[in-house]
Amino acid sequence: MSLDSLQALFLNELNDVYHAEKQLVEALPRLAKAARSPELRQAFASHFEETEGQVERLERIFVELGASARGKRCKGMEGLIEEGKEILEEEGDASVIDAALISAAQRVEHYEIAAYGCLRTYAQLLGHQSAVKLLEQTLAEEEAADQKLTSIGEKSVNAQAASAGVGSSKR
Repeated sequence: MSLDSLQALFLNELNDVYHAEKQLVEALPRLAKAARSPELRQAFASHFEETEGQVERLERIFVELGASARGKRCKGMEGLIEEGKEILEEEGDASVIDAALISAAQRVEHYEIAAYGCLRTYAQLLGHQSAVKLLEQTLAEEEAADQKLTSIGEKSVNAQAASAGVGSSKR
């Protein structure tokens, strides 16, 4: 694809984030299953449902634009998910693993916030008002998910992780 117009960039980025969201639909259930904190488990489960809705919104945008969702690989999300998988393979204190999961998930949220913020701006400039509304809805969900993860970390998980291993010998 040639990036010779903002419309071409918009479609390119839509395809990228579409693939990113499809990857997350697969990854979020694994994160929910791995989380030990009930609140974190619920946050992942809730965001899974939101992510399915985000995929549907992106599909609506493609239909409205008369474009198809092509299988552009989102390498950025692949890398972030791969880092998350590494955490799932680690052994250790459950609260420390949960803190690591929050960190990995927040990197994903920040990536998505950046993508949806740019997409919304492109849609505004291109006059795609329906897409603007759909992208703003997703952007708000991603920002709320990030805030929820921050809250869970600050309220309980990080403090529990900080006390893990206290009193044991460390080398």
